[in-house]
Amino acid sequence: MSTQTGPAVGTSSRGHEFVPGPKGLPLLGNLPQFGKNPLAFFELLRGHGDMVRWRFGRSRCVFISDPECIGELLTETERTFDQPKLGVAFRAVMGNGIIVARGRDWRRKRSLVQPSVRPKQVRSYAATMASSTVELADAWADGERVDVKREMAALTQKIAVRTIFGVDTPADSEAMGRAMDVAQLEIGKEFAGIGALLPDWVPTPGRARIRKAAAVIDSEVGRVVARHRDGGTERPDLLSRLLTAVDESGERLSDEEIRDETVTLYIGGHETTSSTLVWAWYLLSRNPRVRAALSEELDRVLGDREPGFDDYARLPYAQAVVKETLRLYPTIWLITGVAKEGARIGGLPVAEGTRVWSSQWSTHRDARWFPEPEEFRPERWDATSGDEIAEYAWFPFGGGPRVCLGTRFAMVESVLILAVLARRFELDVEPGVVAPVPSLTLQPDRDVLATVRAR
Repeated sequence: MSTQTGPAVGTSSRGHEFVPGPKGLPLLGNLPQFGKNPLAFFELLRGHGDMVRWRFGRSRCVFISDPECIGELLTETERTFDQPKLGVAFRAVMGNGIIVARGRDWRRKRSLVQPSVRPKQVRSYAATMASSTVELADAWADGERVDVKREMAALTQKIAVRTIFGVDTPADSEAMGRAMDVAQLEIGKEFAGIGALLPDWVPTPGRARIRKAAAVIDSEVGRVVARHRDGGTERPDLLSRLLTAVDESGERLSDEEIRDETVTLYIGGHETTSSTLVWAWYLLSRNPRVRAALSEELDRVLGDREPGFDDYARLPYAQAVVKETLRLYPTIWLITGVAKEGARIGGLPVAEGTRVWSSQWSTHRDARWFPEPEEFRPERWDATSGDEIAEYAWFPFGGGPRVCLGTRFAMVESVLILAVLARRFELDVEPGVVAPVPSLTLQPDRDVLATVRAR
């Protein structure tokens, strides 16, 4: 067992050192500051140094901002860092899926889920992504006023339902969508509030709401799983691949595991992409030069046709728009791990049980890694003339062994949706600042209303 009494001590040979963060309150530590505005709090911690001590309630914590240290946290997960125990709300929705699982259980689940989202499989889903978006484009009219959040959520729900469940019944997406909206809200409230410190057995109104939402999710997923099993025919969707996957001992995923992994894939394929696209339209509307450059690429590459999977590689500027959007508004806005015995960060020992945090929001907006960090500049991602970006200075999908399995799916989906819609339309988002709200993903704080302009 470790004999250290603090989160970490000393100065490393690489020049890293742990420094004290803002003073906290008895029992609560820095939770009130964190809960009031987590994004601003992370930027405050970054201002103290690259490796900062703070307290989440009574828990000893370290916040890291240097990409080299972030890389160590990400790549050492499973070996010297554990996944933390997450709150009641998060676990009620995610169960013990691949995001939450640890050790041997995690490795088994990863081996079963990964084949469903390999590049070959993503190619097979691309046609559904594009055709679903064409349906939306055909429904839009010049001069129409739309709620961008609602439109992007409905579109990515439709794509998720079609690619994951292999069905096209509105009730499936509507019921799941309403339940996920509740989940987003309650997970954010619990994580940033006093609920994060309450024992699991303490009843609260929020926990009652999240359990009700989780029951809806369980019911919807269970109904679709039963339909698949009763069908008796092979389907090309993600759920069918999960139902037939076997591990090295010949065992298949249980019903509970199928539910957990299906919800994980649904959130990855719907919630994160929807949020990314809303922020992309917001940024494009505020930056006419970027919007014009994107339109030029789409006209040159696609002409009058709709995009397909092979066009993903032919649209580097559209990819850069998505990457730059994820830099400024990363849908996953923090990572955290719990130090095991022998853990080190920046060359320094970290006491067992210390919770190590880092934030995509904070690091992505650090001028040391991204010149003019507040500027929306997709050109920084140009392969030949762009900025030199340090490894793990940009990590919207995490990294290391637990990197998001849906990274390719999300990038292809975002680019194809953007290509279909931006080839035909421009969205003029109404004036006013839209602020990010950290919940399960980084969401806009209000409806994002826009006028559709035919190109």
